[in-house]
Amino acid sequence: MSDQPKAQFGLIGLGVMGSALARNIEDRGLCVAVWNHTPAVTAEFMAAIPGKRFVGAQTLQQLVEALERPRRILMMIKAGAPVDSMLDQLKPLLEEGDIVIDGGNSWYKDTQRREARMRTEGIEFVGAGVSGGESGARFGPSIMPGGSPRAWQKLRPVLEAIAAKTDSGPCVTHVGPDGAGHFVKMVHNGIEYGDMQIIAEAYDLLRKAAGMDAPSMADLFARWNHGLLESFLVELTARVLRKNDEETGKPLVDLIVDAAGQKGTGRWTMESALQSGVPIPTLTAALEAREMSALRPQRLQAVHKLQGLVAPALTSAERDRLVDDLEHAILASRICAYAQGMSLISAASGEQGWNVRLQEIARIWTGGCIIRAKLLDSIKLAYERAPELGNLLLDPDLGQVVVSSQQAWRRVLATAAMAGVPCPSMSASLSYFDSFRSAHLPQNLIQAQRDAFGAHTYQRVDFPERGFLHTDWPTT
Repeated sequence: MSDQPKAQFGLIGLGVMGSALARNIEDRGLCVAVWNHTPAVTAEFMAAIPGKRFVGAQTLQQLVEALERPRRILMMIKAGAPVDSMLDQLKPLLEEGDIVIDGGNSWYKDTQRREARMRTEGIEFVGAGVSGGESGARFGPSIMPGGSPRAWQKLRPVLEAIAAKTDSGPCVTHVGPDGAGHFVKMVHNGIEYGDMQIIAEAYDLLRKAAGMDAPSMADLFARWNHGLLESFLVELTARVLRKNDEETGKPLVDLIVDAAGQKGTGRWTMESALQSGVPIPTLTAALEAREMSALRPQRLQAVHKLQGLVAPALTSAERDRLVDDLEHAILASRICAYAQGMSLISAASGEQGWNVRLQEIARIWTGGCIIRAKLLDSIKLAYERAPELGNLLLDPDLGQVVVSSQQAWRRVLATAAMAGVPCPSMSASLSYFDSFRSAHLPQNLIQAQRDAFGAHTYQRVDFPERGFLHTDWPTT
């Protein structure tokens, strides 16, 4: 490969995302060296793009030798042990100042460990969240890189070139040191779980309570996408509902088994929230809804054994009101989901010393990523007005949106309860709102119970200066 021109960027892993990103980078005028652990995949990729500025490497050593220094190598491979294995193979081939980027969905603590390890060798390691799916990777994703400021400056021209663009600039920013980028991407995915579940609950209500079919719902979601709920996921839902099965002619969505998969980022988000003491009930409910969906064999047994109430059919006027109310219920629930996710990022940033700028996170999520939505413009403005905002619900504008939506929101959930349609994430959002705005919660009783059975102590509202107290409670 000595007669090959030096490439400006390297990419390892030519799966769906890797090959799309490689072509995106090449489109920006760079020569890209590529390698895949299966040589036939590399050969197939090279054959599909004749005349383009790619160097197909047969070995990792050839890939490294093909790159100009400092080398910039992006790994798009499976998270976990494969990343450590790849670093073991790469490390002897690299030199001080070279940069390795992990673009997969890695656990942020693994990224911290890897960054510290590579730093001892003088090699920069960057954990970068990439969101947008195949289309985003090909034409402009949202990118969330962590790592050192020095590595960011060397990567910035390329990452800004390949990222999605909005009126506020490229959808990429230096999130913070070591694992900050992967942590923010993890929370992005947690919010994504919540948003998808909220939309799914609305879909379930529309078909079961309002009796709407897929084409009618497609029209409704398309209309919603031109209003308050404008977002990629609402737009995608309309497109999904319009797709008919080629064999039967039926809406394809009606033929899909109702058991949702997951790859771990939702669970990591919940675990991180528990460790930081940050409530994220909407996102947790979404994760548990997927877990409940996996119990399909048991659910199919329960259908015949656990009879629910049969709610009366909605009148035409009630159906119309449900449709109107759902738009507001989705919006309010979605704001709560973002409030929870941003609160978790803020807490982790403080604990880890990352100094994550929430305004920038909202900005880079406005384009390219799966959760991009019109709402993010308002979230960005909220943090511009108050960078240290403790919770999005405390922003005057967003808070008022939720307050003004609550009557419709409550009617939707009352209808769902009477119709026997589960809405765990919308219900969790409303409970979050009601809890957050409550001056008095029932945990005073819990503290009394804890002290009564375990002498765990409590504090008094009227005498806070007395500190933690214990009482001998009645035994009978």
